Amino acid sequence: MQATETSPLAARFAQLAQDCGTQPAMTFRGDERQPDQTFEYDFAKFWRRVARVTAHLQSNWGVQPGDRVAWLGFNHELQLVTLVACARSGAIFLPLNFRLAVPELQQVMHDAQPRLLVHDSHHAGTALALQAEGLKHTHHDTLIATAAPRGLPLPAVHSDLPLLLVYTSGTTGVPKGAVHTQAALMANARASAWAHNFVPGDKVLSTLPMFHVGGLCIQTLPALLAGVQVVLHPRFDPTAWLDEMATSRPSLSLLVPATMRALFEHPRWTETSLACLRGIMTGSSTVPVAYLETLHARGVPVGQVYGSTETGPVSIVLRLPEAMARVGASGWPQPEAQVKLIDAQGQEVGPGETGEVCIRADNLMRGYWRADGEVNAGLEDGWFHSGDLGQPAEDGCITIVGRSKDMIISGGENIYPAEIENQLVTLPGVAEIAVVGVADVRWGEVPVAVLVRSADAAGLALSVEAVLAHLQLRIARFKLPRRVVFMDGLPKSALGKVLKPALQAQLAEEDPSYLTGINP
Repeated sequence: MQATETSPLAARFAQLAQDCGTQPAMTFRGDERQPDQTFEYDFAKFWRRVARVTAHLQSNWGVQPGDRVAWLGFNHELQLVTLVACARSGAIFLPLNFRLAVPELQQVMHDAQPRLLVHDSHHAGTALALQAEGLKHTHHDTLIATAAPRGLPLPAVHSDLPLLLVYTSGTTGVPKGAVHTQAALMANARASAWAHNFVPGDKVLSTLPMFHVGGLCIQTLPALLAGVQVVLHPRFDPTAWLDEMATSRPSLSLLVPATMRALFEHPRWTETSLACLRGIMTGSSTVPVAYLETLHARGVPVGQVYGSTETGPVSIVLRLPEAMARVGASGWPQPEAQVKLIDAQGQEVGPGETGEVCIRADNLMRGYWRADGEVNAGLEDGWFHSGDLGQPAEDGCITIVGRSKDMIISGGENIYPAEIENQLVTLPGVAEIAVVGVADVRWGEVPVAVLVRSADAAGLALSVEAVLAHLQLRIARFKLPRRVVFMDGLPKSALGKVLKPALQAQLAEEDPSYLTGINP
């Protein structure tokens, strides 16, 4: 044990505290206990909070290198402080998706086995319902409220140690944790700095949930590492976002299609000046061109960041200077990434052809957590095969044209049909089930469940209400099908595989009324 900063991520914040300690690091609004207060932190104060939380993690909670520290709650400045404290301690930070149902969260807890679960007041009940061997629970205020012992020795931490464990559901419906090392997070920060071209005086408005790598790693953490001020909101609220245009005058922000639409529909959208913004980034899903054009018409270029939980996520970027000229494109690989688009035979495709996007870079995950003891599980010779389909242009600009996997992206949230299907197969009266994503004017895509009734009394009695009631206690609300359809049979291949594209086309032809934009 020693007292110097061997963690590369923590060492960067220590350097910022020393070199530009009085420079604003973070503005936090909307604390649950003092919602009307604004909290300001310069880099020196941020670092002092990191030191105190580090000491509390070690002395009060016994956190050791390799232990997982889970966080369940809305965005909070202490979430970022705790992440850096975990970096110093050699621990692994585990942000939990507060939108998941308790059984889904319990799956993650069983797999990750965290030592400590930190929560806010809003999610205290859910937190206390979650269990793991030797797990301790605490409100986040206990990490900072009292003085902490000083001079505790720090473990030696090297750059290849895991720091961030983020769960994403696999195509089997089983949650999988992507493991990111300290070196990977630093590499992703370099990629983000290139993507945004951070400059002195930049200010990032962060409102998307930081349990995703999108909310945490596209702008927020990289901006802080670059010495750029972050204005953090607990959650996205269109009124609060618009208010910030006049209050703090941010230069950058991150939106997904659902949050864009919420802004467009706000009564103050047209009257609010966006002159402070030099650009907005988007990601997570295919963005309707009309949304991009709406922002462009207000003089705000919209860049794109393509990636996934497994890739850091900053992999392919349409930077702001090119945004208006390449509307709909995903952009070019970030400088430290290798990207290839391959056909079904594994051969790279040429300009204008379609291939699966494969990525190899320093900001990729190390692999999936545990994964039956495999090393680099989820990677093939260091490459991540995304399952997404893209087309390269002559100049190397890549456009994502679709997904070979069945994943549905609704309002920026990933939904895997298998997660819903696995719950419905246990419902009496269901003979066959398929869940597909269909286009939606509000959410980008929404899940639709198509069922074939069994030829018995249970099947005859099966109703839409029964299907939704069965799902409501088993999956998160945002995953609930927006429509339940009963059919006599599902379209299948000669081998018996459900042809989901044909099913999607059939749904659109027979009844396009699913385009409701209503969130149940």
